[in-house]
Amino acid sequence: MAGSNRRAAPSRTRRATRAARPSSRATASTRAGTASAGSGRKRKFFDYPRSGYRGLHRWLPSWRFLLGSFLTFFFLCLGGAVAAYQSVTIPGANDDIAKQTTTVYYAGVDGQPGPVMGQFSVQNREIVDYATLPKYIGQAVAAAEDRTFFTNSGVSVTGMARALWINITTGKKQGGSTLTQQYVERYYFSTTTDYVGKAREALLAVKVSRQLDKEDILGRYLNTIYFGRDSYGIQTAAKAYFGKNAADLTVSEAALLAGIIPSPNNWDPAVSPEKAEARWNIVLDSMQEMGWVTAADRAAMTFPATVEYQRTNDMVGPNGLLLQMVRDELRAEPLALTDEQIDTKGYKVYTTIQEPLQRQAVWTAEAFRLGALEGMDGAVPFARTKFSISSVDPQTGGIVALYGGPNDAADQINRAAWDKIQGGSTFKPFTLIGALESGISLATRYDGKSPQRFPEWEGGQKDVKNFGSGKGGQFGNIDLVEATANSVNTVYAKLNIEIGAAKTAEVAQRAGVTTTINPDNVSNVLGTDLVHPLDMASAYASIANQGKHIDAHIVAKVDNYNGTTAFTYDTGGEQVFDAGVMADTAFAMQQVVQEGSGEDWVKPLGRPIAGKTGTTTDNKASWFVGFTPNLATAVSMSQVGEDGKSQESIEPFGKDKRGRTLEQITGGSWPSFLWARYMEQAFTLPQYSAVVEFPPRANVGGKPTATPTPTPTLTEAPPEEVAPQVVDVPNVVGKLEADAAATLDRLGLGVSVVTEPSDSVSNGRVIRMDPGGGQVPVGSTVTLVVSTGPKPQPTQGPPTPQPTPTPTPNAGGNGNGNGG
Repeated sequence: MAGSNRRAAPSRTRRATRAARPSSRATASTRAGTASAGSGRKRKFFDYPRSGYRGLHRWLPSWRFLLGSFLTFFFLCLGGAVAAYQSVTIPGANDDIAKQTTTVYYAGVDGQPGPVMGQFSVQNREIVDYATLPKYIGQAVAAAEDRTFFTNSGVSVTGMARALWINITTGKKQGGSTLTQQYVERYYFSTTTDYVGKAREALLAVKVSRQLDKEDILGRYLNTIYFGRDSYGIQTAAKAYFGKNAADLTVSEAALLAGIIPSPNNWDPAVSPEKAEARWNIVLDSMQEMGWVTAADRAAMTFPATVEYQRTNDMVGPNGLLLQMVRDELRAEPLALTDEQIDTKGYKVYTTIQEPLQRQAVWTAEAFRLGALEGMDGAVPFARTKFSISSVDPQTGGIVALYGGPNDAADQINRAAWDKIQGGSTFKPFTLIGALESGISLATRYDGKSPQRFPEWEGGQKDVKNFGSGKGGQFGNIDLVEATANSVNTVYAKLNIEIGAAKTAEVAQRAGVTTTINPDNVSNVLGTDLVHPLDMASAYASIANQGKHIDAHIVAKVDNYNGTTAFTYDTGGEQVFDAGVMADTAFAMQQVVQEGSGEDWVKPLGRPIAGKTGTTTDNKASWFVGFTPNLATAVSMSQVGEDGKSQESIEPFGKDKRGRTLEQITGGSWPSFLWARYMEQAFTLPQYSAVVEFPPRANVGGKPTATPTPTPTLTEAPPEEVAPQVVDVPNVVGKLEADAAATLDRLGLGVSVVTEPSDSVSNGRVIRMDPGGGQVPVGSTVTLVVSTGPKPQPTQGPPTPQPTPTPTPNAGGNGNGNGG
């Protein structure tokens, strides 16, 4: 049984893979050597390829190694994620998100804004509070973009994995972001394209979802997202697509807006109605599945109609000049806003411009340019002739209408507010005010002959000549009322010498002229200095407002985006002139309309109007500036040279009211005509339709002083019977009752007043008088018959403003050549 003591041989596999054990017959010295060699070899820290194995097993890691490696990698990633999450902080919104549109409104009524005039913006955005919106707006967006929005943690792992796989395998970009991730991308980063950025976006989405309510996230998203039609945010989108506020959107309209979010410019119903409707159906079906709309409501909905989208450029055309004026005032003190603030802070700017009156100003001016106003007979102004219309409310200083030019490719200059032209005879009222303040009354008389020379006027080396051919118009010894009515240059030259040119300059600045007036130039009374047409409207408004001046302005109020008030214009003003001085000034200026150079075109308007024509040397500018107690308007005309900058004589055109060809453009011709055509429309508006009387003449200043004569030596003589003193009865027909009575009273005559209606004489004016002239003893009574206005008529509706069709030529005559 010798073989029974032998060990079984190892299997073939074991022999092949494991190293042979040492033989038991090995010598002790051999074992010792082997043991000594083994104890000298160190165990490797990373045993790969695996020692002790041969073949394939030597290269296969053990399960312990795999598990350890996986756990190590997992915890490293988890730790890195936790560290990254902890290190991520929620940043502030990106710059674009905070930018809101500033909206400019016309003047409104009862504290409400009028129509929108225009906007200032970088991005067209209006922030709205999510709490003010119907719940279904947010639900529609969630149905379109992320159905699990209200329950998820801010990210979708499966969505991101799917998008990553598609991106890697196909090269196509696939969205896998939740609504919260979209919000994070747009609100904080504007856009994210790389994988690192996407990872940061996902971590931030989780943090935002934990720190903010879903309503806060959705509200910010709705105020951020681009909806097409140059609209950022749900509010501007609602206006652009449906012409309403977001709070007034229906479920169907909200679904349309939500559906086009992924590609608004391509899926706009105006561009692709089929795609827009398909997206609309998807959103509504999803809302029904989520239980946000009922099946019955869903079945009843129809695809909503959108409004036509019109791209606008607010800064072109006449109203673009108004918007630039608004911007200029916002940049000035006290607000002193920067352009960036104006374009991005979402202000609500309420202007003083009355939209109906502004529309009439633009229509009248453009029709005049085409020669299409009634009375022009097709006469067309020269191409380089410029004109403006400026209207100011005397009680507030607000600019209620302004036409500064076409603001087209050929001419972007605001001829009313920015242009500077010579004032001409419109400066004479400033000299008159200075004289009244200096104690010189309206009754003071001066020599009105022409020409005259004065030592103080260019050293007596140059004639002062009245308007008119040859030697100019000839007037006798006239008072300041007649001198004003007929714009007598020689009288006003003498008056300015008497009070001093510095006084005229100072009065002009007090009244509202902002350009520099030369205080040393005695001819400034004839308007040799340059002025802004708007300034003249403002200055005459001070006269209409009985001496209280309020700076002309276009911005009445500014609200912040959140509804708080940032600025309200102070219309308190400053009393710069005595009310009595203003009453006498206005009285003299009324005679310009009643019997002077403004008679042809302005008097037929049939109401109390004061004003002044103006014509300059070489006819480089002409004016009519006039006012009622509640509206002051300046019309200016000038002409630029071929260089577009220099000023040249206005090219005459057309005929006067009597059919005579105009040889020059005077203030009594086309400027008076244009003023009258515009104001007759203004008087149809409710706020200007009532006839308002001026205060009666105050008769300020000293009495005129007669030329002194030697006092004769008195000798006693027997008493003689003294004949009763008699006076000439002046003609006061057509004057206001108070003015007529004051004239008669100064002559020592009594006054008896009776009234009767008249269709031809305005209320408060004298129809006739008895006696009507001749001489009567001092103390006699003159009976004045005063008009009470037209006989009462059957009650009618309010006057209808003149429509504004495209102007067409009409027949008729045109301006006169009185000048002055």
